[in-house]
Amino acid sequence: MAQQAFRKLHLVLALGGMMAPFAIGAAHADSVVKLGFASPLSGPQAHYGKDNENAAKMAIDDLNKQNLVIGGQKVKFELVPEDDQADPRVGTQVAQRLVDSGVKAVIGHFNSGVSIPASRIYSDAGIPQLSVATNPAYTASGYKTAFRLVGSDSQIGGSLGQYAVKQLKAQRIAVIDDRTAYGQGIADEFVKSLAAQGKQPVKREYTNDKANDFTAILTSLKAQKPDVIFYGGADAQAAPMARQMKRLGLNARLMGGDMLNTPNFIKLAGADATGHYSAVAGGELGARPAGKDFEQRYKARYKQDVVLLGPQFYDGVMIVADAMKRAGSTDPAKFLPYIAKTGYKGVTADFGFDPAGNLKNAPVTISSVENNDWKVKSVVQ
Repeated sequence: MAQQAFRKLHLVLALGGMMAPFAIGAAHADSVVKLGFASPLSGPQAHYGKDNENAAKMAIDDLNKQNLVIGGQKVKFELVPEDDQADPRVGTQVAQRLVDSGVKAVIGHFNSGVSIPASRIYSDAGIPQLSVATNPAYTASGYKTAFRLVGSDSQIGGSLGQYAVKQLKAQRIAVIDDRTAYGQGIADEFVKSLAAQGKQPVKREYTNDKANDFTAILTSLKAQKPDVIFYGGADAQAAPMARQMKRLGLNARLMGGDMLNTPNFIKLAGADATGHYSAVAGGELGARPAGKDFEQRYKARYKQDVVLLGPQFYDGVMIVADAMKRAGSTDPAKFLPYIAKTGYKGVTADFGFDPAGNLKNAPVTISSVENNDWKVKSVVQ
């Protein structure tokens, strides 16, 4: 019996010695902090979404290299990506999945029409949402969780309206939009800008974000002899529109918002892309040292140029992490107020938000296609 008891005691001590390192390791284990991401990762707008995801992943990797300690706990960030398909219905399902998965914040969505309905779900859950939605309605809801990482349609559309009249000296301007929250929203703001300058569109037409044949619309516009045609929508529609304008002998300049300002527009429109205009809600990336560094690292890592708003998604991740550090907590209820009063210097802007969640002092960059590339023409603050 004595020998059996000794063996049991020896086994207990041995197991205790083996378990001790595990106990010590557990005390220093990383606390995983999940950040949600949502954009279209399939369908005709997937090139925007993949760009956003690439940049967000870069931010996560950059953060994890820092071995951050927040609230006394070493943290490891993890991106939880979701494909919202640029569809409002799918977007709300995605938003609920992200909330249920325990994410601490969401960087997304990309489209205004998806961001707006999803914002209510994040607000109800008390989870910060940092979006590139440009429709003014995104921050008009009063949700304290909604933050806009770029300028709004009122700034983009307004800047384009003034540029069309004052710089391009346009006299006859037609307007088309795809009836999405983004397309209609930016077109409405463009028309408001014209009205403020004493001008009205010679005609306004409508299409949808799945169309690719605009012959009937353009033929009706040709009779109005426009010198500028504003299009509120994405590059997947703007490119065939540019080709069809050329084929029909329409000499008007095509003009649109940030979703036109992509390598994809030039690729799809070919030689017919030359001379057309777009505006992006943000400054020139290469004009900021941090922006230029990001651009170089992005290209080296993904073997492609930045598509559009990926850098803002990078900044969105970093703004959330910075707020957590300053709050000393990864609890959304505790770090949310620190996002609201951020002063983060990002790769795309010096971030500060007004009480509604809009980006303060948001610049707008107007460019046109020359020599198979987008060339900056003006930066409006």
